[in-house]
Amino acid sequence: MDDLIRPHTYIALRLPSDTIKLVQVVPNTTISIGKYGSFQTNHILGRPFYFTFEILDKAEQNDQSSLRIVSTVEAYAHIKDDTSVLREPEDQENVENGGDGVEYEVINSDGKVLMRTNREIIDDSRSQKLTMMDIEALKREETGSGKALIAKILESHSALDQKTSFGLEKYTLRKAKKYLRRFTVLPVDVPLLLKWILNEKEPSKVMEIREEILALMGSWSSVHYSGPQAHPIENNLPDSKGGRWLIVDETGGLLVAAMAERMGILSPPREDQPHTDQARSTGKSNGIGEDSSAATPTTAMRSLEVQTTAMSADTNTITLIHANAQPNLALLTYFDFDLTSPNPLHPLHTHLKSLSWLQLLSPNEDSSYAEPEVIPDELIQTMKGGKKGNYYRKRRRWEKVRAVVDRTRAGGFDGLIVASVMDPTAILHHTIPLLRGGAQVVVYSPSIEPLAELADYYSTARRTAFQTGPPSSNDFPNEDFPLNPTLLLNPAIYTARCRHWQVLPGRTHPLMTGPGGAEGYVFTATRVLPAEGKVEARGSYKRRKLVDVSSASPASQTVSETCKE
Repeated sequence: MDDLIRPHTYIALRLPSDTIKLVQVVPNTTISIGKYGSFQTNHILGRPFYFTFEILDKAEQNDQSSLRIVSTVEAYAHIKDDTSVLREPEDQENVENGGDGVEYEVINSDGKVLMRTNREIIDDSRSQKLTMMDIEALKREETGSGKALIAKILESHSALDQKTSFGLEKYTLRKAKKYLRRFTVLPVDVPLLLKWILNEKEPSKVMEIREEILALMGSWSSVHYSGPQAHPIENNLPDSKGGRWLIVDETGGLLVAAMAERMGILSPPREDQPHTDQARSTGKSNGIGEDSSAATPTTAMRSLEVQTTAMSADTNTITLIHANAQPNLALLTYFDFDLTSPNPLHPLHTHLKSLSWLQLLSPNEDSSYAEPEVIPDELIQTMKGGKKGNYYRKRRRWEKVRAVVDRTRAGGFDGLIVASVMDPTAILHHTIPLLRGGAQVVVYSPSIEPLAELADYYSTARRTAFQTGPPSSNDFPNEDFPLNPTLLLNPAIYTARCRHWQVLPGRTHPLMTGPGGAEGYVFTATRVLPAEGKVEARGSYKRRKLVDVSSASPASQTVSETCKE
């Protein structure tokens, strides 16, 4: 992941209200963030991430808003600075603090209030003298970042002196989130993208999977960065440093993105940036202007002579099985990868392979697996350029599909990760034989019932019954044995939920409200290779007699002691 904001990439803007907004940085355009204002994308290009910017109003000589970088000290001190305009209470000298940050109301024998609380305060809307029309008028007159407006709102509150220090800080923070015109630029990663989907979009699109469940799946599946391919494949033996994982993803590409991030193939390396700049300059020379919507990295990249074959990597790969004509990987667009028009320099272009269930189970019934007609070279030389190009394009597509299908059906995968609405029993029936011994199996489900049924199919009782009286090949699978229970060991079901806490002096407690949705469960097991045939112990076994030391002769005792020494 790059440390600087690059053109045509997606970034996340964290607004003062703690909401996330994902935008694409297209040069010479304007980004609008609603009530907080708008700014030019050229003002943030080339700057580092995690900077906080403040939107300033348009100057008289310029019709565009400008930005100002907010320092870290200023970003966290503006709330305390605004409290200087508040009126001090009349009986402030009689009010004391409890010492631990909590204010209590204690009255001595003379009736003086020594410590106070906000228990007797009644929240009344008439305490604020400014109306919404007055606030809107102040917003139109405001030329700064919103600090003056917040100060005027606090000054117009008649019951502000009755608030405790905690209540006052909470009220000021709420106004700052509403009127302060600031934003922080963040890079788009999988946790942030998942948070944006769960809070701002439709969680059902990603099967309501949470960040901790996604991390649990990656941990149990042992998905890790295997490094670059050190040696080419020789004698059909894969490189020992690489890994191959089989994935069934129906979360729009979120599961693929999470696993690719662990494998180090989610984002292009920094060394590829000069090639990207060269591609854009090539696009300009071909008549693509900067302001044109066609000036995208994928469009300009086609003019480069980059001879990179799609799905050609042999190690550190992800093989995706889908049920449609094309896999649904829409969320990978936020990581600069589009399956319909891929970037040849992106690692997923070569390390991500996809095939349909039809190609896996019955490849001969798929039209793309059938070899196109072979035309002799003499006839090819007489063809026009367009027809000749179409012929070679069909041959390359067929070679790619055939290589992916044959390699997948050969098996030898290091793990299986499933997040699908399909029946997990049907998925595992066809994918478990493709795993090598010791591979991990991870299945996610929003509810526990499908996984509990799956764990029962691989239980010890079913395994013992299967080994005692195995069914015939014509009678398998059946109602008693829908799956082979000898192929997986140690089935287990896990779940995880991270609960947020409020940490304040004297007010530390878990938050009472939280996101709803499905709980989410993960099924895990280990692939084993059962021994072929019947295992028996052979040979003569003679039980050794134990000698009583107390009844043995002194000579034998001496010999035994000598042997012990």
